[in-house]
Amino acid sequence: MSRDASFLKSLTFPAAVLVFVAASIARPQLFGVWFGADLKIFIVPLIQIITFGMGTTLSAKDFGRVFKMPWPVLIGLVLHFLIMPLVGFSIAMLFGFEPEVAAGVILIGSVSAGVASNLISYLANGNVALSVTMTACSTLAAPVMTPFWMKTLAGKLVPIDFLAMMFSIIDMIIVPIFAGLAANKILYGRNQWTRSGPVLAGIAAGCAAGAAAAAVLDFGFLGPLAKIKGGVVLGFGLIAAVTLAKLVINVWRKSARRWMDKALPLVSMGGICFIIAIITARSRDLLLHTGVLLIGAAMLHNLAGYTFGYLGARLARLSERDCRTVAIEVGMQNGGLASGIAMDVLKSAGAALAPAIFGPWMNISGSLLAGWWRRRPVNEEKPA
Repeated sequence: MSRDASFLKSLTFPAAVLVFVAASIARPQLFGVWFGADLKIFIVPLIQIITFGMGTTLSAKDFGRVFKMPWPVLIGLVLHFLIMPLVGFSIAMLFGFEPEVAAGVILIGSVSAGVASNLISYLANGNVALSVTMTACSTLAAPVMTPFWMKTLAGKLVPIDFLAMMFSIIDMIIVPIFAGLAANKILYGRNQWTRSGPVLAGIAAGCAAGAAAAAVLDFGFLGPLAKIKGGVVLGFGLIAAVTLAKLVINVWRKSARRWMDKALPLVSMGGICFIIAIITARSRDLLLHTGVLLIGAAMLHNLAGYTFGYLGARLARLSERDCRTVAIEVGMQNGGLASGIAMDVLKSAGAALAPAIFGPWMNISGSLLAGWWRRRPVNEEKPA
């Protein structure tokens, strides 16, 4: 796909979000309760599915690149987890948001980078390999860094349980990521067993049995780590589903197309739109009251991330291509993770409101920034 086509495609997501937000504001009951079940119960599983999809795009070499480019990765991670939480806290205090909304602003600044940053880096003529590695590394660091900053900066605004937040992130992000890595090996591995019908059938059956066993097993013996049960069940189930799909599509029907590459963007976009609609429906009145201020806060927070990320990378004497990548990685956060933490740990639709607004704006601003950088050639020389 050309960069122009990818640029236009990147604008599809913000447009879809606007449609869902408008629908949830006009008819909040549509995203409230279905058949007696509150739709908020789907937020965490949707985030796990989206994260699993992200994991299927990763492999061990993405993590191994840390040893090939340690300095850019380190600079990017330090800037990401230093700039964005502090800027989020400063903006929350400056705008005088009520405690739960302020906590949400700090939260969106404290989470890992969003996977959309990889596409934006590609469009901006950035270092895509560095982008993918930084996203992966910031995701692995999130279980510690996000609770740390929330406890430090938001602890006086709302109650923060460090361990509960840490294990919630492990459940929502880390377990599905590793399940996705396993699925990547099955989907794209070049070993003979990855193309063997009997082997794939056995893996699918075994993972389905693993999901069933995990569902009925009491994880209480793990103590606080019992929180990961949902991620384990879903992880096994998704590996089984992906393996079965490969068996049918690629082995039995002998199709060579990479169907996961087409399904993943649709699943991710649909899942995030649904999450945002569920949150918006529950905080409609608050959104109508503070929406303009939150949009302004989102723009300011995002701009600060791009600006300080780029300048910090320049000061560290990274190349222009790497500076662009670091700026994007610092400025674009994982809004889905922030939304999940707000609803699952903080139990607050008000705290989830900021991630619901900041997320779509980051995709819009990232696309615009990428378009601007795309028209400017990259000077590969490092600053003197």
